[in-house]
Amino acid sequence: MGDRGVFITSGGLCLALLGPAVLALLSEIFLIAEPSLGAALLAQLVFVLICACVLMIVLRGEHRTLLSVGLHPFRWQSIIWGGAFAAFLVWIYSPLLALAMACAKIPWFTEGLAKLAAYPVWFLVLAIVIGGAAEEFLYRGYAVERLASLTGSYWIAGLLSVLVSGLAHVPMWGLPAALTTVVSGALATAFYVWRRDLLANIIAHVTTDFVGIVLPLLLAGK
Repeated sequence: MGDRGVFITSGGLCLALLGPAVLALLSEIFLIAEPSLGAALLAQLVFVLICACVLMIVLRGEHRTLLSVGLHPFRWQSIIWGGAFAAFLVWIYSPLLALAMACAKIPWFTEGLAKLAAYPVWFLVLAIVIGGAAEEFLYRGYAVERLASLTGSYWIAGLLSVLVSGLAHVPMWGLPAALTTVVSGALATAFYVWRRDLLANIIAHVTTDFVGIVLPLLLAGK
């Protein structure tokens, strides 16, 4: 990778790693007084635009293919592996996490879930799909791959990506709960490095968030 390539990729990494964190902070500042559906939709649009900019960097700036961010042509294996990983997260990881948080007296995600409950279910589904796809693309597909190419180590790349991703969750969920996203982020990163299949990661992320956020509201009759 030449100097120009390093410069372009570094810009893409700044956008991929810092963009969501800045957006989360600004969203929390402007939505903290009173939830606004319009402002929340705008935040989702900005999230999509961040992804679009990074995608343009991949295709036009770096002149690489979608395979370079783990996005393959459609294949059934992606659904199978994504579903299997989602099942692990929902049925094994989440109960263990809840038990560990209770033992450590770490607050559950109640504060963040209360904020989300103010919005209609259709918006939450939209936000989960956008958020799950965007986070996996930015943090796993792009950041991990490009950091690994710059540092020569997937360990370093994964660690940096997971830490930054965890920080991006602080404004919404608070520090204690956000720390747990470092663990789930590490699992998602390990799964991505193992399978190198971005769609499988997206499926697992969206499914897990739906079960954890939307399903309880639906069961409560919202």
